[in-house]
Amino acid sequence: MATKVVLITGAAIRIGACIARTFHSKGFDVAISYRSSLTAAQALIDELNAIRADSASCWPAEMTDQASVSRLGRDVLAHHKRLDVLVNNASSFYPTAYGDSTQAQWDDLVGSNLRGAYFLTQQLSAELTANFGAVVNLTDTHADRALPKHPIYSIAKAGLKAMTKSLAIELAPRVRANGVSPGAILWPPSLEDDNDPAVEAGRQTMLAGIPLAKLGKMQDIADTVYF
Repeated sequence: MATKVVLITGAAIRIGACIARTFHSKGFDVAISYRSSLTAAQALIDELNAIRADSASCWPAEMTDQASVSRLGRDVLAHHKRLDVLVNNASSFYPTAYGDSTQAQWDDLVGSNLRGAYFLTQQLSAELTANFGAVVNLTDTHADRALPKHPIYSIAKAGLKAMTKSLAIELAPRVRANGVSPGAILWPPSLEDDNDPAVEAGRQTMLAGIPLAKLGKMQDIADTVYF
């Protein structure tokens, strides 16, 4: 039986890398894309290939650029010869004040979170259909509850959630389409400095809005995506 293959976008670091390791541990060959984290992507691929030779590959991709998205799909299929699972994880995230937001910010946030995922899935849908495959989109709790000072990001994630529902209809019955919506898993960049007293206060404010009063774990998300 042929080894199954998963493509995970934006998977050089953080949750994407955890998803890649999880699928690899279950016997999948893994392809990941990266935007700028070449060193981290190559280190991850080297790690996985050391466990099982020729089982992992990495590819540069700018998800806001259609030519780059198309090249990613072609290159992964040419290299791995099949695809069984597509995980749309790539995402830009930063604040955009509503009154000052720009077309460039819109193009970047909507492109990386929504448009790139849509057209990559479209390109690979025939291969996924042939293999009774699956699409998993990493949405966000802010698809339902907009994040203050992040209107474009929230809009893009809401669009990705709607896209997931549409794909579940359009690709049925041979392809499953699901979304995974992480809550608080990692501290945002503004709350990463352990030596800043103001950071600890900000963390406590953030945790106060979580019923369990703690962050989730990346492995929780990776296990859900694999399931």
